[in-house]
Amino acid sequence: MSELVGAIDQGTSSTRFMIFDGDGAVVAMDQQEHSQIFPRPGWVEHDPVEIWERTTSVIERALAGAGITVSELAAVGITNQRETTVLWDRKTGEPVANAIVWQDTRTADLCTELAGEAGVERYRSRTGLPLATYFSGPKVRWLLDTHDLGDRARRGELAFGTIDSWLAWNLTGLHVTDVTNASRTLLMDLVTTTWDSDLALEIGVPTHILPEIVSSVGEIGECHGPLEGVPLAAMLGDQQAALFGQACFAPGEAKNTYGTGNFMLMNTGNQPVTSGSGLLSTVGYRVGGQETVYALEGSIAVTGSLIHWLRDNLGIITTAEDVEDLAASVEDNGDVYFVPAFSGLFAPYWRPDARGVIVGLTRFANKGHIARAALEAAAYQSADVLQAMTTDSGVELSELRVDGGMTTNGALMQFQADLLGVDVVRPVVAETTALGAAYGAGLAVGVWPGLDEIRGLWAEDTRWSPQMPDGERARLHARWRRAVERSLDWA
Repeated sequence: MSELVGAIDQGTSSTRFMIFDGDGAVVAMDQQEHSQIFPRPGWVEHDPVEIWERTTSVIERALAGAGITVSELAAVGITNQRETTVLWDRKTGEPVANAIVWQDTRTADLCTELAGEAGVERYRSRTGLPLATYFSGPKVRWLLDTHDLGDRARRGELAFGTIDSWLAWNLTGLHVTDVTNASRTLLMDLVTTTWDSDLALEIGVPTHILPEIVSSVGEIGECHGPLEGVPLAAMLGDQQAALFGQACFAPGEAKNTYGTGNFMLMNTGNQPVTSGSGLLSTVGYRVGGQETVYALEGSIAVTGSLIHWLRDNLGIITTAEDVEDLAASVEDNGDVYFVPAFSGLFAPYWRPDARGVIVGLTRFANKGHIARAALEAAAYQSADVLQAMTTDSGVELSELRVDGGMTTNGALMQFQADLLGVDVVRPVVAETTALGAAYGAGLAVGVWPGLDEIRGLWAEDTRWSPQMPDGERARLHARWRRAVERSLDWA
């Protein structure tokens, strides 16, 4: 059989299709951005039709670039931006509205209403999640209410899904989601990994519109259109795909992805670990009929997108890559700290009332200090999350595996190692979300016999070890915490 495996990596800002060989090496890749729609402050939308068109295009272009036909692919996997919510007509396949993106905060009042006297922890014991605008259950409720679609939903005329479901529907005609994406809806029981009808009733989402929950790894259906005849054999939310791609298959192993936001996940084994420190208990992955693997997650809303904000909103850089040189033009941050709470603060704070602040400005500060503070914000927020993860898990990490676009910035990775006090390790293939989806699909169809073989493919590229004195680390983190305090109670 062919050892070539494809992966659709549908992210917050772009879609790409990657082809990997049996050694986990990249054979071909194509990527295209899609529109970011901001109708009001705090609202973020995507056009689902545009996303599907981009998906079709990158598949065709990557296959052409590799010089292969679709019949040479053994399988394909999907990895996707999670929580982004699509509602579409089952008969026509047309979306009823733009997708509501995971960063969107329009459901803040609805979440407060649902929380009631029980507060944001109302559903945590069943879902592992706090009530927050981040998750997709309240988003679909908002769509149903705003567009007066409740009756149609109850009649089963509509379908709800996160982006994995939308792509799977267009590829196979099946209405499915995997267990990792389902765990981000506030509608799935974390222990049974099934839809909780009581939760759905309380949140106001008719069960008729929910997709079937399938394992993350396993043959789902045969594709049509741009991937005609190829088995769809894996679906994972992007951060769980990165955990899989980083071969974090043992409890206590962790990774941090630096993308639009930052997402740190730690494998906690076959039992969910309840967080007392502001982290999420979530599904890591499930292979076929095996036991579900769980994870602790620290989700950070704004890291890489802050660099785009410097480019697009302030205009102090021309390209995202320019930020590294601008930040390097100053010796240190000049006591300037940037808390990018554009959509509130996610883990470990969960403060929707927070808003972005730049503190410590003096006449000495210049755009280099602001650029440096923007980069360092990713490291500070990750340090907050790791501290919470250590508290919850009782595990002191010896190293943190990292991936994503920002890991090409060596100065940032060194600063991250200094702040964490542990080694930071980047693999040879740093874009591990697509790799994780490919590993899952290949595992399902026998390209790789098991997890041990996949683990054997992981290879270290660069390691950064801490060099900062403990006292300086503590001083900087304390200053960051003071900056965070000043971002609160704004909205």
